[in-house]
Amino acid sequence: MNRSVVLLSLCQALLGTGNVLLISVNGLIGQSLSPSDALITLPIAMQFIGLMLATIPASLIMQRIGRRNGFYLGNSLGIMGAVISAVALLYQNFFIFCVGTTLLGVGIGFGTLYRFAAVEACRPEQKNRAISMVMLGGVLAAIMGPALAVESRDWISSQEFVGSFVGLMGLYSLALLLLSGVSIPRPVNAEAEKGPSRPLFEIVMQPVFIVAVVAAMASYTVMNLLMTATPLAMARCGFSFPQMAWVIEWHVLGMFLPSFFTGRLIQRFGSVCMMMLGGLVMLLCIFINLNGQSEWHFWSALFLLGLGWNFMFISATSMVTGAYTHQERAKTQATNEFLVFGMVTLSALSSGWLEVSMGWETMNVLMIPVLVWAMLIIAVFSKKMQQAVEMVR
Repeated sequence: MNRSVVLLSLCQALLGTGNVLLISVNGLIGQSLSPSDALITLPIAMQFIGLMLATIPASLIMQRIGRRNGFYLGNSLGIMGAVISAVALLYQNFFIFCVGTTLLGVGIGFGTLYRFAAVEACRPEQKNRAISMVMLGGVLAAIMGPALAVESRDWISSQEFVGSFVGLMGLYSLALLLLSGVSIPRPVNAEAEKGPSRPLFEIVMQPVFIVAVVAAMASYTVMNLLMTATPLAMARCGFSFPQMAWVIEWHVLGMFLPSFFTGRLIQRFGSVCMMMLGGLVMLLCIFINLNGQSEWHFWSALFLLGLGWNFMFISATSMVTGAYTHQERAKTQATNEFLVFGMVTLSALSSGWLEVSMGWETMNVLMIPVLVWAMLIIAVFSKKMQQAVEMVR
């Protein structure tokens, strides 16, 4: 694999480390600063709103100024968000803190495109392995994120968690340095961009796009909702912050460690098969959550939640790259990211309220029909994909 893909994988690792840190601390910060229980996860929700709002502009901006410059911009916005969040914590201002997490979300929105940049930086036959390698950066994040969350918590003695956002500034600054060594093809010239391009509606109505986006939406929504609520549920059960960070660490390992072999599994068994397997693994996670609230239950369920997400999301990413031509990539990628992270934002907005008002068990039960619906859609439209291929033959 070429150097650019490796460096993009390291940038993804730094982004993921920051995300794990935010997962570990934002719910607890919201719990301490929030004026009401219903707003506990508002900082997390605002982070995902920022991410969602960035998805379409990020793709279009990168089409004009190039991937690397776009990533420079995203990391710079992330640094600004970390600064604002740290200042808000010093002054104990909940709503300014939400402004900071919104900017962090915008920066993360740019970073979600690392996987598409990796596809463009490698040979076509290396596509699945390149996606897996970039996602593999999350393994480093799983190790570094919880450790940084625990260690940085009291770096600034005057206010808990301010040091976490100082650490976040350092991560994004290091990513800026790594990006200087990345070489990604510049956007094609204007004449080439004027080549044949189908209407967006025609692109998104393809069975291949529908299967990919449904798998990505369902897996990311369920994963994010249960992951975000887990620290709150563990806190209610009396677990310590290091125990929560340890559970999150194994969850993130489940999300990214399988990337060592997920690309090869997709090549051997196909994206649809791996999506269905991912859905079954996530249902197993819910079964474990419904059968106990010991540390073992939280740990094993969240690990399986990450594993199921890995199978579904990487398969979806691989599949959606076959739904568009070069001229259609910016608008198609933007639409895919907007739909996926729009649903993730809704899950972040509702997770705190669901956990407080309905309880941990009810939250898990509500996720069962979501996964079953997604698996049925995947099964139906994958048959249409096969029929379309047979007609072409």
